[in-house]
Amino acid sequence: MTETVDLRRGAYHDSVSLMQVSRAVARTPGVDAAQVAMATELNVEVLTGMGFTVPEGAGPNDLVIALRATDDAALAAGLAAVEAALADLRRGSASAGELGSAPDPLTLGAAVRRAGAGLVVVSVPGSHAVTEAFDAIDACASVMLFSDNVSVADEIALKDAAAAADVLVMGPDCGTAVVNGVALGFANVVRRGSVGIVAASGTGAQQVMCLLDAAGVGISHCLGVGGRDLKHEVGGRSTRQALRALAADPATESVIVVSKPPDDGVLAEIEALGSDLGLRVHFAILGEGRPDLTSSTEQFLRSTGHPVPTWPAEGAAPDLGTAAEQGSARDRGAALRGLYCGGTLADEAMIVAGSSLGAIRSNIAHDEDLLLSGDLRAPGHLVIDFGDDGLTRGRAHPMIDPTLRMERIALEAADASCGVLLLDLVLGHGAHPDPAGELAAAIRAARSTAADAGRDLPVVVALVGTDADPQGRADAQRLLAEAGASVFLSNAAATAHAVSLLGSPA
Repeated sequence: MTETVDLRRGAYHDSVSLMQVSRAVARTPGVDAAQVAMATELNVEVLTGMGFTVPEGAGPNDLVIALRATDDAALAAGLAAVEAALADLRRGSASAGELGSAPDPLTLGAAVRRAGAGLVVVSVPGSHAVTEAFDAIDACASVMLFSDNVSVADEIALKDAAAAADVLVMGPDCGTAVVNGVALGFANVVRRGSVGIVAASGTGAQQVMCLLDAAGVGISHCLGVGGRDLKHEVGGRSTRQALRALAADPATESVIVVSKPPDDGVLAEIEALGSDLGLRVHFAILGEGRPDLTSSTEQFLRSTGHPVPTWPAEGAAPDLGTAAEQGSARDRGAALRGLYCGGTLADEAMIVAGSSLGAIRSNIAHDEDLLLSGDLRAPGHLVIDFGDDGLTRGRAHPMIDPTLRMERIALEAADASCGVLLLDLVLGHGAHPDPAGELAAAIRAARSTAADAGRDLPVVVALVGTDADPQGRADAQRLLAEAGASVFLSNAAATAHAVSLLGSPA
């Protein structure tokens, strides 16, 4: 085994491009580990965890190339693959302007004014995102603020400025939007229709959109507002703007507001505003005592005269029924382990499962006593959101790069207390091009690890997507089912099924 770590000062590339380089290089025969990344604090931690030693003084503007291979020849081949991939990036970013042509705009606001754009997507580190968003608002453009790690004070200031300019700020941390049929961020390919969605939730909006699509109902627009918008501090500022915009839109006949648990006072004000605007506003709001997203969507369908279909689901034979009904000869752990990429889906899983299982620990738990820290490990029932801000600083979202979750799946497979693995997989634009293929391989490996130890490990997947998505929901469902998973379009149904498979209380 041989390895190398190369530090290149000031050689900046964006994280998504470097993730693709790392994945391409890792496929080189004989290369066991490959990480090509900027030397951010979190990336240095990842490299150290992989056993590499990063040179002293490495900073976030420096490129680190770390390879481990079976022998010198494989290492040389891996390094050659790195150089080829980086050369492709440089060629792709190079531009040759004609002599005498006008210079490119130097600011976002200047670009907006030159192009006459009405909507801007901002996706830069949170420390710089606010400046760019203000620049766009000053140019009278709405903003989809994909960036996270923006302070509440800055969010409020941005949204107040947007209201004064009569534009909309979607975000911060807005991962999903669909405007006039154009998908922004992580978004599914769904049919056009008359339902507008206002979402203080990314994957929650995707769940509702995909359920509507499966029911034959289309959307006019999906306007994300950021996960904190319906909290007390932010006061629903963007939700109000979005409702006003949809009320003025002739293509929108009814609206669904989707959110994680909101502030009750803010929610009441939003309900009153919807009535004042003459909108038929329905709510898919998570929280104790409230319906899950699937039930809320079903209520919407019934109230608007649409039939409720049987939601797509496919169960692998070894996983059907309760543990007692299966009569498995193998041992099974008693703890639920939910490993999610979508924060709202993770929230929903905790609410649905918690009604039967009691306390569930998580890195996004609303009860401080149940918050996970450190290595995110603890006994008993766990649900982890790998898309949480604390796990995405300096690295791609797990819907793009699932590495951290893949590693955790392997750890849970080796843990005798793990009784059921509950996972999500979200398809659509912006997501990994073949997430089901990689997850299916991880599921097979996890079930094999458990079987070798004399244990049964059921795996349940909430597959959020449509057949029109680039990855194809039907194909993804088939791959996951063939790997031994039970697959559901409804996250609530997937969670309920996972709970039913537990052998005994943890």
